[in-house]
Amino acid sequence: MSPTETTWTNWGRNQTCRPAEVALPRDVDELRATLARSRARGIPVRAVGSGHSFTPVAVTDGVQLRLDHLTGITAFDAATGRVTVGAGTPLHVLNPALQALGLALPNLGDIDRQTISGAIATGTHGSGLRRQGIASAVSGLTLALADGSLLRCSADTEPEVFGAARVGLGALGVVTEVELQCVPAFRIRAREFSADLTHVLSTVAEDVEAHDHVDMHWFPHTSRVLVKHNDDVGPDDPGRPLPRWRAALDDDVLANGFFELVNRVGTRWPRSVPGTAQVAARALSAREFTDDSWKVFCSPRRVRFRESEYAVPLASVGPVVAALRAWIDRHDVALPFPVELRFTGADDIWLSTAHERDNAYVAVHQYHRMDDGGVFAAFEAIVAEHAGRPHWGKLHTLGADRLRPLYPRFDDFRMVRDRLDPDRTFTNAHVRHLLGD
Repeated sequence: MSPTETTWTNWGRNQTCRPAEVALPRDVDELRATLARSRARGIPVRAVGSGHSFTPVAVTDGVQLRLDHLTGITAFDAATGRVTVGAGTPLHVLNPALQALGLALPNLGDIDRQTISGAIATGTHGSGLRRQGIASAVSGLTLALADGSLLRCSADTEPEVFGAARVGLGALGVVTEVELQCVPAFRIRAREFSADLTHVLSTVAEDVEAHDHVDMHWFPHTSRVLVKHNDDVGPDDPGRPLPRWRAALDDDVLANGFFELVNRVGTRWPRSVPGTAQVAARALSAREFTDDSWKVFCSPRRVRFRESEYAVPLASVGPVVAALRAWIDRHDVALPFPVELRFTGADDIWLSTAHERDNAYVAVHQYHRMDDGGVFAAFEAIVAEHAGRPHWGKLHTLGADRLRPLYPRFDDFRMVRDRLDPDRTFTNAHVRHLLGD
């Protein structure tokens, strides 16, 4: 553990802190010693991953704990398909490593820069009504507690801790390793096309039932939606990946290079955004291809933004998007980023946004250099009418008083926290706001 003068900033450039100390343990024993020393000195500790959360969840003026050395697959059971990985393993490293073993995670989000522990701590999800978020693949994990002791939990061992820790907000301890129940590696046939927003919303229930994974991107200031229908296929499917030139054109030139330019122009001249939104909505043409699951799920995202995302009951997605569209049309706000819609099935994780509920996820983005024009607050008010649960890593203002009615096991989580971290070593102002200290 050593002093630092480093100022830490998250990926979205909207959260900054100056930790009193930075710890980069080389192994679990060194991590445990760091925790024991911090506790003895009364210094709070927050673990940080890749910084892809837009909330202050990782901000600290105490010890910032980086898990860069706790990486890689450390155990593999071929009979069960279970792997154990270091908590600091980034998803973009984990996915090809699993593929080499003939395995894959059942579901992924569209960004693969997060660490596995950061992704599950904040409830990162993918899309697919017959699938759940990444944390649902966790079959066991190990926590380092404030006194330096280790606690292993699973459905059979410390089941209450397991119910809480899979989406734990970093508030219970430091995850040192994660056991994942993987599935055999699989491929996905992707079909992407443009459609009209009104039509898409009228058929959304049928779409999510008919396809394994559905992802939609509505471009504000237009009626256009980029629809992605992704379906799992067997090894004999004749589909092929995109040609390299097409992937480079779509992902590097259009989705990142051109889109960065569109956003920079919008920052300088906000009134140009509706016109450029029409161009952007039509720039990504229809395409079909088949590839390994993780290569379809994840895309390069180099244009920085801020994001608010809420989970609402599946039946609420149409009313929520309609209300959001009406608000944007009534106000002088420039939104060059598309609004994303995704869908997942219910799970049993206590603080998962999908706890005991099938969900639609609605995500509002804004370029990191532009003011949001009040859209985030308006969006939060709209989803409040539909029992909206905020993504733990995305912008929102909800505290314990509003979160408690949304999560039936909210107070059970607090009780586990009282047991594991009574002195609140693993906290900051944001976590106190969320959990009601």
